[in-house]
Amino acid sequence: MSTPVDDPAPLDDPLSRERAHLAESRSALRAMREDVESLDIRDVTANWVNSEVLARQIDERIKALADLSDTPLFFGRLDYLHAPGVDKAEGADGERFYIGRRHVHDHDGDPMVIDWRAPVSQPFYRASKKDPLDIALRRRFGYTRGDITAYEDEHLSDPAEAARTSKLLQQEIERPRVGPMRDIVATIQPEQDEIVRSGLGGTVCVQGGPGTGKTAVGLHRVAYLLYAHRERLARTGTLVIGPNRSFLHYIEQVLPALGELTVQQATVDDLVAAGIEIRATDDAAAAIIKGDARMAEVLRRAVLSHVTMPTEPVVVVRGSRRWRVPAYELEVIVRELLDRGIRYGAAREALPQRIAHAVLVQMERSGEAPDDRVQDAVARNTAVKAAVKQMWPPVDPAKLVLRLLTDADFLAVHADGVLTQDEQKTILWAKPARSVKAAQWSVADAVLIDETTDLVQRTHSLGHVVLDEAQDLSPMQYRAVGRRCTTGSATVLGDLAQGTTPWATRSWDEALAHLGKTDGVIEELTAGFRVPTDVISYASRLLPHIAPGLTPVASVRENPGFFALRPVEDVSEVVAACEELLRNEGSTGLIAADARVPALAAALTAAGITCLAPGEETTAETRLTLVPASLAKGLEYDYVVLDEPQAVVDGEPDERTGLRRLYVALTRAVSGLIVTHAAPLPPQLAG
Repeated sequence: MSTPVDDPAPLDDPLSRERAHLAESRSALRAMREDVESLDIRDVTANWVNSEVLARQIDERIKALADLSDTPLFFGRLDYLHAPGVDKAEGADGERFYIGRRHVHDHDGDPMVIDWRAPVSQPFYRASKKDPLDIALRRRFGYTRGDITAYEDEHLSDPAEAARTSKLLQQEIERPRVGPMRDIVATIQPEQDEIVRSGLGGTVCVQGGPGTGKTAVGLHRVAYLLYAHRERLARTGTLVIGPNRSFLHYIEQVLPALGELTVQQATVDDLVAAGIEIRATDDAAAAIIKGDARMAEVLRRAVLSHVTMPTEPVVVVRGSRRWRVPAYELEVIVRELLDRGIRYGAAREALPQRIAHAVLVQMERSGEAPDDRVQDAVARNTAVKAAVKQMWPPVDPAKLVLRLLTDADFLAVHADGVLTQDEQKTILWAKPARSVKAAQWSVADAVLIDETTDLVQRTHSLGHVVLDEAQDLSPMQYRAVGRRCTTGSATVLGDLAQGTTPWATRSWDEALAHLGKTDGVIEELTAGFRVPTDVISYASRLLPHIAPGLTPVASVRENPGFFALRPVEDVSEVVAACEELLRNEGSTGLIAADARVPALAAALTAAGITCLAPGEETTAETRLTLVPASLAKGLEYDYVVLDEPQAVVDGEPDERTGLRRLYVALTRAVSGLIVTHAAPLPPQLAG
């Protein structure tokens, strides 16, 4: 039953009682925040460092307890038949729990709102008429600007009540999208919840078409893992990786809204380009080769080529004694380190200690009794240091990559049998740089430097990494991400049909292999919650041409949405289409081929319409965003005008990539889409 309200309800009305509980919960949350704000830590910390750490933790706790007036503290209620955790045979009375974004308790410590991630909350997402999970009643709440305006009940254990679709759930899914991406804690579906609550130890790869909620699932999985493994992830860290800054800006409020403030966000470029200024762009042919996993072997060979077998002994002088380590013994030490396969830098650090140990063995044979201090002193001996420098010299990753890209002979030696001669010529720079600082580095070059850096010194690993829009990464970029979670796990999110780079992922098994997570589990989401039926059906005409065999998204929205194909003669009619859609509630996106954006921007300005750039937050006054097709991925708008589909296709280096870019652009709308075109539509869209 769904019970809306227009007039004030009597005091004994269920809606009034629920409103009263909401008011009491807000008061309790305010008291929790005030308790933290009143903490005095002056006498509980040993030193200023501990004081700073504790003060920062308290500050984060205060922020996490903020009460957002427009965001409901709870969105559902569960009435259990029996108390959870108690033997049902004992006949214990059931309990009632309010499910919300965070835990709230009263002054006695009794819960008023249960965190959606708690085990007791799980039936809110999983229970059904077929499997009620001991739930007598599931109640959903409807809200307007933070106030309860309706409720809807499902008596899951009552055989007389038939299963049905929740109207409030449908309304929440179809609510207009204004501003940044929001959380989906009130609408998580059972198949999504299974992924969200999967364990920290395993890597999960989610294949999901447009509007299936894969990004939201990935973010909510982070929130769940932080709840279930907070201490561990506080030590090891978590990271969300997105395709570009606009996308990260769009999603950045989801986790804070759930009370999680410590998750880092970055693009792959951010990770690999630290200290490297990107000033060049590779053509597609060069970028494909530089992004190929075979480059890892070329780099490995180039790094190890610096190791030189000794030809002279090492003579260590201590007092009146001389200790000689012959060349053949030094060679044995060097080969043992090579055979171990440890990082180049770690082996270089171990080498002087190995030589010193060989000297100590001789000392002991002569009757001396050296200790660890003597070994350390020998390792620092001038002769030992000189020998190490000659046999295992330091390697500068950027200098090595620069030499590979500018020295044809050096590249040929280390790419022999790995890259063809034509491939080697393709990645060689036409104009050599004078130095690392003067080099015109590309993003693909930065990935090579990152790989080389890891060959020299192990990259720090995080506890969990979320990688979104993963289908666009090259094998070498996957390796770069994998290095950030070698001892942790990952959530990989993407859609093979939306791969818009020349090196786009062909299969998720291949991607997981490059990531170093071959044991990862691949899940597929096929229910569409964002894109209307008419829109996704039209866009799915492209699937046989861009991703044969991929399951089309099936929209679960009751509203079929607004969809129109509109021939136009000039940009003024495109502007008119935008004005038409702006008369509706919510956000509007004008998506166009990158080359057409300046002309459209000028036309909008001439018409007196202000617009935003992708990722910028909409306001009541400005609800139109002008989106280059290359930046549309991952974004969503209530209404979309898609300008010139054929121009979107023609803007890419090949037709398949262009059609994939068009598929992305066609699937950004939540409520309605107008496709405007002066040129003929791509034939692949023919019905």
